[in-house]
Amino acid sequence: MGLSTAPYDLWYLGFAGLVAAFWLFAAAPAAFQAIGTGWGVGLGYFGFGLGWIVEPFMVDVAETGWMAPFALLLMAGGLALFWALAFWSAAHLRSRPLWALVLTWTAAELARAYVFTGFPWGLVGYLWAPVMAIQWVSVIGPHGLTLVTLAVAASLAMALRAGRDGAPSVAAGLIGLAALGLGGAWLTPPVQDLSGRPMIRLIQPNAPQHEKWDPNKVQMFFDRQVSFTAAPPEGAKPALVVWPETAVPVLLNRAGDAFARISEAAGPAPVVVGIQRAESGRFYNSLAVMDGQGGLVQVYDKHHLVPFGEYMPAAALFRRWNIFGLAARAEGGYSPGPGPDILDLGGLGLALPLICYEAVFPQDVQRAPLRPDLLLQITNDAWFGSWSGPYQHFAQARIRAIEQGLPMVRAANTGVSAMIDGAGRIVASLPLNQEGFVDAPLPPPMRHTLYARTGDLPVLVLLFACAAGLIALRRRVSD
Repeated sequence: MGLSTAPYDLWYLGFAGLVAAFWLFAAAPAAFQAIGTGWGVGLGYFGFGLGWIVEPFMVDVAETGWMAPFALLLMAGGLALFWALAFWSAAHLRSRPLWALVLTWTAAELARAYVFTGFPWGLVGYLWAPVMAIQWVSVIGPHGLTLVTLAVAASLAMALRAGRDGAPSVAAGLIGLAALGLGGAWLTPPVQDLSGRPMIRLIQPNAPQHEKWDPNKVQMFFDRQVSFTAAPPEGAKPALVVWPETAVPVLLNRAGDAFARISEAAGPAPVVVGIQRAESGRFYNSLAVMDGQGGLVQVYDKHHLVPFGEYMPAAALFRRWNIFGLAARAEGGYSPGPGPDILDLGGLGLALPLICYEAVFPQDVQRAPLRPDLLLQITNDAWFGSWSGPYQHFAQARIRAIEQGLPMVRAANTGVSAMIDGAGRIVASLPLNQEGFVDAPLPPPMRHTLYARTGDLPVLVLLFACAAGLIALRRRVSD
């Protein structure tokens, strides 16, 4: 199942793993064994797929390197508990256990997206990201796609267990796969004509995390971004320049000289930069919009912070053991902003800003106060290493664009920086771990998708209704 995640993208192996997970569950005769099966499946999937999570702790090996194996084991084992609970709950509905598992597993994935600030990384439905079936997220969302995927896998698992009597289940599974594939192709919007569209320049300085704040190299990385900003375009002049997360190496209230240099390099084009700011003793991970004269137009503060990475939950408790986590790098941790906001980029339209892993949360995009014309993500994926983490983060940014039918403008410190249209197509990009810039036309918004209008509520209602039906059926059988 882990091989379905980026950069492997072996979706067919991931789906086969799902079928095997249902088969193993059906072979577990007791609830206790079901717990072990669910937890084992989850531990393998998350342990493999989240292997990149050790990377942030290895930036300063002497200080935080010892935490790396504990972070991976605790994260993988903790997320696997959601799946263990799903398997245990389904085992109690013996009349239809496999169908019950479809519901409880979907509910577990939905809970994983919200509980303890949420972490919907690597949702089951994301295994379709490399193929057209992923277009279903524009209609039923990621959790609806998870529900359908699990139902198809359960049908095929039933067929394997039934042997010669499994023809109906085989037929149901194959019809489900065909519906996912052909329906995804039908849902894919046509390629847009981007001629004459405004150009946006994405800046990628490629500053490795262990060098990003090195006093001997900070100026070099800043100068590199200024030079990329000033570089002559091959075609139309950029209407906007976008720098990645924490790209300006000074606090916002001290950034006057830095903004003047950036503005001079950008000419009349406005610039979006990632920067840190301080106010009343609090620190914020922010995005600042500069106009064509270098003036500060708007500031957005990241509101969905990374636990242990940008702030310490239960800080007083961990302080007793002298554990400060990665949040110590931000002067004791960042404070959250008030919530999702909208940026007015003039002729380019309204933009929903997303800083780093805010793009992982479908519900955060849904909470935008207005429907934007584009999604704007700035991120520092140097924290995620140079293998699977950045590619998985990029894949989820693509899925947000498909869900909303909106273009995604993405500037990443080490990559992947890209312009993505509302169907998830990559219009232009810069490879991982390569410094440079790319000028890309901004695609117009596509259809206002059904998922953008409804969010996760329909899936939640369906889960409750189906669960009530299974419970009622169990009581009837027991009577």
